[in-house]
Amino acid sequence: MIIRFFHRHPKIGFSIQHVFSNIIEGLKSTSPQHIIENVEMPSLGSMPWDVIINCVYTYKHRNKNGINHISGHIHDVILGLIGCKAVITIHDLVFIDNVKNPIKRFYKWLFWLYLPVKLAKKITCISQQTKNNILKHIKTDKLVVIHNPIDPAYQFSPKIFNVEKPVILHIGTGWNKNLKRTIEALKDIPCHLRIIGKLSEEIVRVLTEYKIDYSNAFQLSDEEIRQEYINCDIVNFPSEYEGFGMPIIEGQKTGRVVLTSNIEPLIEIAGNAVNFVNPKDINSIHNGYLKIINDFEYRENLISKGLENTKRFELSYIVEQYMKVYEELEKNG
Repeated sequence: MIIRFFHRHPKIGFSIQHVFSNIIEGLKSTSPQHIIENVEMPSLGSMPWDVIINCVYTYKHRNKNGINHISGHIHDVILGLIGCKAVITIHDLVFIDNVKNPIKRFYKWLFWLYLPVKLAKKITCISQQTKNNILKHIKTDKLVVIHNPIDPAYQFSPKIFNVEKPVILHIGTGWNKNLKRTIEALKDIPCHLRIIGKLSEEIVRVLTEYKIDYSNAFQLSDEEIRQEYINCDIVNFPSEYEGFGMPIIEGQKTGRVVLTSNIEPLIEIAGNAVNFVNPKDINSIHNGYLKIINDFEYRENLISKGLENTKRFELSYIVEQYMKVYEELEKNG
């Protein structure tokens, strides 16, 4: 079997490629009899001319007799795979959820959702929440939930919790990461806030206003990111919107207690092994920190349950699920 992966342009972002690099390595090691190939798109954008360029490129590199797998984001290149055995992984529907302009919204719905779902043989969703959201827009029986795997490089690393001044790790500074409320919720809590991602002037101002002891880093390597988890006491992830929530299971696998939002798909991913808070309620977030810091047994219980939860996301298990999809397509077309 030949399995050819189609990835977005590498300069758009690294998260999807990072997830699938692990899946691809897993496929190579567990199924060496199969040929695994990768194709990256030449165009970064999503305007009509970008769609045309990428679709033509995809058509020229299509795998006529094997499996074609679009790893995410570039759903529209399915137009270059008409008639082929094609799988698309849909991570979330932020491309529709965050668009207010009705014309642009229709354009995204048509080329990034409706046509891809209609033309692909199978759609894999990284969470039940993503599957449910798709079904709100279009009825189909092609959907299957396959979670993202945790990088095997993440391993349990025991650490004595710093009760006096815990290090709180906050990864990401985008609009959905809820950093401003995090800062406000940390008022009067002795801690060190470690922020990964570029800071805006407004966030620096709020950090100063609330007298938060913090440090900041960005453009870290994968190994440096793993070290940040090892160094911290609490993984902070009170996001307002996510397609999956990788920091939850990365923190759990490292053996750190996690605070996250009581929203889907974070509830699904966390497995009741975190401190859940209301991401829009500063008091809820504040009290969540205090509960973690002050209750030893509660912390240890969450860490133990978190390690158990990560077994659902082990690479070998995720690769096995993808192989079932490929083999079904290979058999039934």
